[in-house]
Amino acid sequence: MSSSKIFLFFLLMFFTIHFVRSDSVGLECLKVSPSEFIGSVKRISDILEDVTTTLKNEFTNINNNNKNAFSYAHLSDAISACLDLLDLSLDELSWSISAVESPQGKHNSTGNMSSDLRTWLSAILANTDTCMEGFEGTSGESVKSGIFNRIDQVNSLVQILLTQVHLVSDHFIKSQFPSWVELEDQSLLQTNEVSGDVVVAIDGTGNYIRVMDAVQSAPDYNMRRYVIYVKKGVYNENVEIGKKKWNLVIIGEGMVSTIITGNLSRNHNLTTYKTPTFAVNGRGFIARDISFRNSAGPEKCQAVALRSDSDLSIFYRCGVFGYQDSLYAHALRQFYRECKISGTVDFIFGRATAVFQKCQILAKKGLANQKNTITAHSEINPTQPSGFSLQFCNISADYDLLPFVNTTSTYLGRPWKAYSRTIVMQSYISNIVRPEGWLQWKGPEHLDTLYYAEYKNYGPGAELDKRVKWPGYHVINDSRLASNFTVDQFIFGYLWLPSTGVAFTPGFGD
Repeated sequence: MSSSKIFLFFLLMFFTIHFVRSDSVGLECLKVSPSEFIGSVKRISDILEDVTTTLKNEFTNINNNNKNAFSYAHLSDAISACLDLLDLSLDELSWSISAVESPQGKHNSTGNMSSDLRTWLSAILANTDTCMEGFEGTSGESVKSGIFNRIDQVNSLVQILLTQVHLVSDHFIKSQFPSWVELEDQSLLQTNEVSGDVVVAIDGTGNYIRVMDAVQSAPDYNMRRYVIYVKKGVYNENVEIGKKKWNLVIIGEGMVSTIITGNLSRNHNLTTYKTPTFAVNGRGFIARDISFRNSAGPEKCQAVALRSDSDLSIFYRCGVFGYQDSLYAHALRQFYRECKISGTVDFIFGRATAVFQKCQILAKKGLANQKNTITAHSEINPTQPSGFSLQFCNISADYDLLPFVNTTSTYLGRPWKAYSRTIVMQSYISNIVRPEGWLQWKGPEHLDTLYYAEYKNYGPGAELDKRVKWPGYHVINDSRLASNFTVDQFIFGYLWLPSTGVAFTPGFGD
């Protein structure tokens, strides 16, 4: 297939939208009967349960035989990460069943079943891909080969399921609350005056002195917001918000005042997935006025400050500070507003569908002769509308890079996987970005299947005359095409952001 035909196929699959009444977006989005769809989902669940059993046995075998050498420690972590990812996948399958069985039920969705099902099923493909990647560089080839065929079967079945869900857009009244928000929460969520359920204070004046202790105190599967207020201070700990902690809110006293910091990296025998200072899996997470930092440094390679696997998650006025792989937007729908994100190599990466609005994106000084790449989006399925959209952002040099701007090459992104998708629009791009704008991964692969685009950017680094000439790179001049990457259309923000009180621009702004 020629590159032009591939591009036309992508446009057809990615931008074909069927408009329907907001009260009819339910089972009509399925191309098969609900019972057939649910039967396929259960079949996938059974296979994943079988893979999980195999991995648990391998994990037990390694630990029982006291295999503590470097290679086995890395393998043990890879298995652990894979088990976590498959556990998330089983949940996402369960949500899909619940949504189809009870279209009007409280299944913590947006109310757009088409968007929800496609998002959750696509996340499974991200999870299995990350699971298998984790075995690279370990002594676990036999483990990987032992589950490969079943994982491949899961991926094939999920891709078939995705073709059975119409891509549908609905138009709810923008002030409507999602079905899963309790009535008594609405007045709370419409204001910024949120009192904490618990307080964390490093000086002992709160309920807890550690953030993780406060997280563990939160109720499981909560259908109302549970607010953790974190007073100013530097909290040296690694925090992981488990998948059962729904609708958790963490509020600090400002991104320069409340900081959670850690230093885990790939050099600690860990997969990249297991290195975050702060990781969140629970649905409906919100963070505000707080920073997440990984201080491992540029020489430690992959070292994540923040990882999000939280569907419908929001990061508002947050700092994400690191070097390589600072922000791991791993999967599902995410929104970042007025955040400050810094790093060197691929420092915004993952497979989420995420919008970054009015964020300050700061490239740092890395290792000698190291090239900076701001984004590295990953997508292996051409029909899935995941990607990164940077809108109204400021892309500049951090303080340590300023003296080296002329000798350090910085790029807007590079394609981690075949269908990498990143759009930069209405943003200021300083002179740190090279005239060609974008960088190859390790060679010419993916250049005709990726989708990189720019729309109405400005600044000395936004000049387009010397940009790459790849088949997959596009300068957007049509606002109708660019609108597909706005908050309203890319992450269906009008369905779930109004209830939170977080500021956002639904379209192009004034």
